[in-house]
Amino acid sequence: MLISFQSIDHLTGIERQGSIDIEPNTIHLWGIDIDGSPRCQERCAQWLDEEEQRRAARLVREEDRRRYVFAHGGLRAVLSRYLGISPGIITMHRSEGGKPSLTKEREGGSAITFNMSHAYGRALIAVSMGQEVGVDLEQIRSDVEAAKLSERFFAPSEHATIMQLSQTQRIARFFRYWVAKEAVLKAQGIGLLALNQCEILLGADGLSAEILVPAGSPLQNNWKVRLLSCDEGWEAAVAAQGVDWKIVV
Repeated sequence: MLISFQSIDHLTGIERQGSIDIEPNTIHLWGIDIDGSPRCQERCAQWLDEEEQRRAARLVREEDRRRYVFAHGGLRAVLSRYLGISPGIITMHRSEGGKPSLTKEREGGSAITFNMSHAYGRALIAVSMGQEVGVDLEQIRSDVEAAKLSERFFAPSEHATIMQLSQTQRIARFFRYWVAKEAVLKAQGIGLLALNQCEILLGADGLSAEILVPAGSPLQNNWKVRLLSCDEGWEAAVAAQGVDWKIVV
């Protein structure tokens, strides 16, 4: 399943017409190219709440601030299509672990859940109904020290698998493991310190993965990961609890 990335200008420039329905056990995925025009940036900035504006202002590099505004404005534009309200009046809160969610008192008890990842000019958003979901998107980078990082942060079996591969293959496999793990951690609202607390078993089809959680881990059991196709040089994954959910792009 190939994820395409639509223009942020196109996404934010379309007026809402009604609201999108989402079936149970279904995850909608939205890919966005977050390099937009100054006019689009101004529009997105107007939608952000005070906390988002503070987060953007703390970013040192102008490019990082700009992409933050586009990504979070794009997220609001997507959520507005499900909630049937303006992107600028959507209210959110973050859990102690940093996972964002809709403020249900303001959104009339909405069961919509979501997660977003953005990197190097692209954003990937997952939206579901009544089930926690996590998503991660990464650009494969050759400067990453896959051997050292996997030994430090991954399960022993994952590190051993990586070390059996060629240098080029190591980097690709490292990022495949990384996005799968990160999607699970983000779905459960747990930080990166738990990276080695889940073991990824990649399926023979190359698209699915089982998650093994050791006893005493802060992570929950019975989670499934789907690996996603973006473009060459990218890895992405989405995670949710259970095995019977489907993806709609």
